[in-house]
Amino acid sequence: MSARGALGRYGEDLAARRLRETGMAVLERNWRCVEGEVDIVARDADALVICEVKTRRARRHGTYEHPMAALTPAKAARLRRLASRWLSERWVARYGAPPRGGVRIDLVGVLLPDRGAPLVQHAKGVA
Repeated sequence: MSARGALGRYGEDLAARRLRETGMAVLERNWRCVEGEVDIVARDADALVICEVKTRRARRHGTYEHPMAALTPAKAARLRRLASRWLSERWVARYGAPPRGGVRIDLVGVLLPDRGAPLVQHAKGVA
């Protein structure tokens, strides 16, 4: 695995742990189709959550691009398409109807500073 891939995997592990700590159930990780990949699919009570994870490492002198800034309008549109596809292929095929609580797209940003613990931020309903 490349260094970039390992960094992303580590961030996704931290994100999944955070989601579980807040009471969410992680249903699937790294679901892929021809249109792209969903990092984490989870349930938050009756809602289905499609979760994008962005991980960044702090650069020298503490400067960095904040992970939450990586969600562009194009990426948000792609996530909505992926959510729709996952829902039809994996949820409705099994349960026959959409989840009662609807579908939400969340973003988890993971920032790895030069020193100290990672900073994990969870933003709900971003797209």
